[in-house]
Amino acid sequence: MKRMVLWAVIALVLGLGAYIRLAPSNPARWHVAPVAEVDQDLPSGVLRVVETGPDGLQRLDLIARATPRTSVLAGSVDEGMITYVTRTKWIGFPDYTTVQQDGDTLRIHGRLRFGRRDFGVNKARVDGWFAVLQ
Repeated sequence: MKRMVLWAVIALVLGLGAYIRLAPSNPARWHVAPVAEVDQDLPSGVLRVVETGPDGLQRLDLIARATPRTSVLAGSVDEGMITYVTRTKWIGFPDYTTVQQDGDTLRIHGRLRFGRRDFGVNKARVDGWFAVLQ
């Protein structure tokens, strides 16, 4: 009986891990323009508004694409908005970061997909991108 429970727990953990890694990312849900006028730290992510000049998105795109385990979900520099997916190293939890160029202003929204708190992970990544951008 104990072995059956152990195998059931192992199967559950592996199944959850597979779901987290393989669940599709719907661009219609995640590729939405950030709405913010001021910086905000949220339990599930971060919103930032930064004056970068008109080429901010182009410069930030190079930084984001160089970030390990980060890929583009939707958008482009030419469209003026890009959403990136960055996955954690071990489990592969996805975080979504949408960056939009609005004139000289760059708006960025980094948020988690699973859970309620990101423990500052999105804040650290987004603020790190802006530190390199400066």
